[in-house]
Amino acid sequence: MGKLFGTDGVRGIANVELTSDLAFKLGQACAYVLAGEVNHVPNVLVGTDTRISCDMLESALNAGLCSVGTNVIKVGVIPTPGVAYLTRKYKADAGVVISASHNSFEFNGIKFFDSDGYKLPDEIEENIEEFILSEKKLPHKTGTEIGRIFKREELIDDYVDFLVSTVDIDLTGMKIIIDCANGAAYQVAKRVFDRLGVDTTVLFDSPDGININHHCGSTHIDQIISEIKKDSYDIGFAYDGDADRVMTVCERGNLIDGDRMLGALAIFMKEKNLLSSHTIVATIMSNMGLEKLASDNQMLLTRTKVGDRYVVEEMKKNNHQIGGEQSGHIILNDYNTTGDGILTSLKLLSMLRDKKMKASTMIELMIEYPQVTVNAKVKNHNKAKLFDNKKIMELYHQIENQLSVEGRIILRPSGTEPIVRVMIEGKDITDITEKANQLGKLIEKTLG
Repeated sequence: MGKLFGTDGVRGIANVELTSDLAFKLGQACAYVLAGEVNHVPNVLVGTDTRISCDMLESALNAGLCSVGTNVIKVGVIPTPGVAYLTRKYKADAGVVISASHNSFEFNGIKFFDSDGYKLPDEIEENIEEFILSEKKLPHKTGTEIGRIFKREELIDDYVDFLVSTVDIDLTGMKIIIDCANGAAYQVAKRVFDRLGVDTTVLFDSPDGININHHCGSTHIDQIISEIKKDSYDIGFAYDGDADRVMTVCERGNLIDGDRMLGALAIFMKEKNLLSSHTIVATIMSNMGLEKLASDNQMLLTRTKVGDRYVVEEMKKNNHQIGGEQSGHIILNDYNTTGDGILTSLKLLSMLRDKKMKASTMIELMIEYPQVTVNAKVKNHNKAKLFDNKKIMELYHQIENQLSVEGRIILRPSGTEPIVRVMIEGKDITDITEKANQLGKLIEKTLG
């Protein structure tokens, strides 16, 4: 068994890489590392998305937790940010989400939150990993010390109430369309918008265990674009499987990615004196255009490693209010501790209503530098060899030198899939496409 944690928890094909045995051990390790020092019976709050393997993995995880004397608060199908919020609200010792986010149904994942609702830093994940890989044995509890499972699906109502409470402007009559990806947002999202008087059309809200993210959601927005072009909507929102991210489509049917959402919301917050640090936190993958937008509006752009938890760590460390990723993870630190697709949607709607602006204005705010990403397919165990390969690194540095100050190149092994991402940014789309494909093919040939 190799390294367990990727950029967002432990993820793999359910019952192949992410097995019930591993889920059981993760439950025990979670209790040991995150709740082992408390002077009361520990409580861990657990939620899932809609994929077929969640029942199996949740049962194993919960068994692991209970076997070492930890109680489980089982809230059912809920967006990932809902678990973060409820963990904090109810002072649970940890929160766990069983979800593989935007991946297809055969994948699943287990990710953890600490008692404050934050994703775990690297060192804590390493402690959990070490506990499992070293095959340490914890004494199993017996008799009255065995943990129990409490089904508390009604707690989802608290998350809905929280989301509604974040809106301080009348959204009545706004017309939107949402794509719930047949995932964790399929019930919560419409309840929130209905409470606020928003006229909502819903796509992909009929999960069957295997259709999560299938030609829908934030990574497949063709359907929502098509529907917007047929009718008149103020804006469209497409969530991923666990609803911690959102992709937005303007009233004309054009994509508004995470960079543009970040830029527009940051400017709005600054105008409202809600951006005390005048800083946007983004990752190395964010477009150079966001950097220029920040500079033009007397703001700073701080970059982190890829992964929304690194963005959150930087925000928490330096008290920044907004951060996120191109992929649509937007973190609004004054409200929640992780990316929240529905919350982001509400803040965008509030901005549109307050400023009496159209969603397409968000596109016009930022001049986007051409950016090409090539996903090179490799063998999973070869990803670690990427930066030690002489041929690959020679070509990488050659391209880097050719781009000079007019562009950027990022080489990044995926933390959740058997691919290496080659991202190149520059002025000439033909040139950077050719370079990205050249490097991608070499990586596939060498490590595939």
